[in-house]
Amino acid sequence: MSYSVGQVAAFAGVTVRTLHHYDEIGLLQPGERNRAGHRRYGDDDLDRLQQILFYRELGFPLDEVAALLDDPDVDPQEHLRRQHELLTGRIAKLERMAEAVEHAMEARKMGIQLTPEEKFEVFGEHDPEQYEDEVRERWGDTEAYRESQRRTASYTKEDWLRIKAEGDEINSAFAALMEAGDASDSEAAMDLAERHRQHICGSFYECGYELHTCMGEMYVADPRFTATYDKIKPGLAGYLKEAILANAARHA
Repeated sequence: MSYSVGQVAAFAGVTVRTLHHYDEIGLLQPGERNRAGHRRYGDDDLDRLQQILFYRELGFPLDEVAALLDDPDVDPQEHLRRQHELLTGRIAKLERMAEAVEHAMEARKMGIQLTPEEKFEVFGEHDPEQYEDEVRERWGDTEAYRESQRRTASYTKEDWLRIKAEGDEINSAFAALMEAGDASDSEAAMDLAERHRQHICGSFYECGYELHTCMGEMYVADPRFTATYDKIKPGLAGYLKEAILANAARHA
C-alpha cells in the first residue's frame, strides 16, 4: 500500500513543501511514483520519515540526519535505541528545566529565593505575601519599597532565616525589658529601638527616624500588627512604638 504526498504530510504533521524538499536533497525519496509522476510513499518510506522527524526533534541538522540514516553499520533497531536514549535524556533535562522555572516563578512571586515548603519553614504561620498587594498599593512608589524589592530578590533561605532570627531576638529583648519594668523611654529601650531600626536598614531599606516613627505608629494603629506583637507579649506593640518615638526624639 502506498500513500500520496498529501496523505503523508497529514500523517506526519509536516507540510507538502517539506516532503518535496526532503526528496530534492535525497533525504527521503519516495519509493515509487504513479503514472502521472506523482510521489507515492510506502511503509519503508514512512519508517524513514519517522526516523528523520525523531532526529530533527532532537536538534540534528539535515545533513547529519542523512549521514546517520545512511550509515550501513547501523540498523533500524539501533536508531530506535539511540533515539530513545536521547529522548529520555531530553525529557529528564526538560523536567529539570520545568522544575527550575517553577522555582523561579515562585521566587519572583514571593520576592525571595524560596520554595513553597521553605517559605513556611522559614516563616512558620506568618505568610509574607499576605499583605503584599496592600504594601505595594501603599508604598509601591516609594524608594524604600523599591530598595526592599531589589535587596530581597536575591535573598536565600539562609538569609531569611538569619533575618528572622535577628528580628525574633530583638522582639524577645523588648519583651524582657517590659518584664523587668524598664520604661519605654529608658536608655535600654531606646538602644533596642535603635537596633530595631538598624535591623531594617541592614535587611530591607534605609529607614530614617521619621520613617521609623511612622512604622511605630502603624504597629498600634493597624490591629494586624498589634496582634502580631502582642502575641509575643501583651502590650508589646505599644511599648515598641513608644520606644521608637523616644529614640527618634533622642536623635532629633
